[in-house]
Amino acid sequence: MQECQHILVVEDDRRLAELIRDYLQQQGYQAAVERRGDRAVQRILHERPALVVLDLMLPGKDGLTVLQQIRADFNGAVLILTAREDDMDQVAGLEMGADDYVKKPVEPRVLLARIRALLRRSSRSADGLPQEPVESSDPELNLGELLMSRTAHRVTLAGQDVEVTTGEFELLWLLAANAGTVLDRDTIFRVLRGFDYDGSDRSVDVAVSRLRKKLGDDSSSPRRIKTIWGKGYLLVKDAW
Repeated sequence: MQECQHILVVEDDRRLAELIRDYLQQQGYQAAVERRGDRAVQRILHERPALVVLDLMLPGKDGLTVLQQIRADFNGAVLILTAREDDMDQVAGLEMGADDYVKKPVEPRVLLARIRALLRRSSRSADGLPQEPVESSDPELNLGELLMSRTAHRVTLAGQDVEVTTGEFELLWLLAANAGTVLDRDTIFRVLRGFDYDGSDRSVDVAVSRLRKKLGDDSSSPRRIKTIWGKGYLLVKDAW
């Protein structure tokens, strides 16, 4: 339930951090603040929050380094909050396993909507609930040597574990459950994020790129997860 969900705000701007914390607490979340990157890693791995709001420019250790150091052992959601205009920083964060990003300044209601969408997605994954319009409601999906267990949040390929984030798991599950069908970005965003694709968000593209790499797909000529130009993404049934 919402009141049990812990959110850690890693932000060095005291006023902004406390504003976000107070707003989230008003909405019923258990929110706390950490202002230093070097302390954030230990707190995240120890406290295991449901979601981390992570600034990129932090004292002690920058946000991308924090993300890199926690991702292998932390399956909670990570939302990057940044004032940087450089898209490369945002892409780098997504490639390291962030689930979403928001540019400063941001309206509290917009930030809350993004947080709620990420927490809904994480909660459905943890509870083993299928996302609509996924065709399979089974707790497991099996395509050749690709095996996915929703209850265990586990992906194996040819008997080898594949480490994926919650966002990557949900995207792969959606594609695998609809193998052989092209899914456009509007559908993917609506199912996984809870809001419409705005035409510029690259997070799904980055997540697909990460999945291809982890699943041994050739990024220059993918045969497992194909890009159908002008339409969307297609997971090939017989490529596993």
